Amino acid sequence: MSSKIEVTLKRSVIGTKQGQRETVKNLGLKKINDAVVCEDTPVVRGMINKVSHLVSVKEV
Repeated sequence: MSSKIEVTLKRSVIGTKQGQRETVKNLGLKKINDAVVCEDTPVVRGMINKVSHLVSVKEV
């Protein structure tokens, strides 16, 4: 059974690079304090690593 993680957008994407904005969008986050539950896979972890300064992660 794969674990799940909850990703929450904590900072605005205004002023960030285009790639970081697209990564936040692909994670399913739109507004500050939006949260999504994702599978804990290497792909998702890589996306989180790219925008780690904008999001917070919690094990579910």
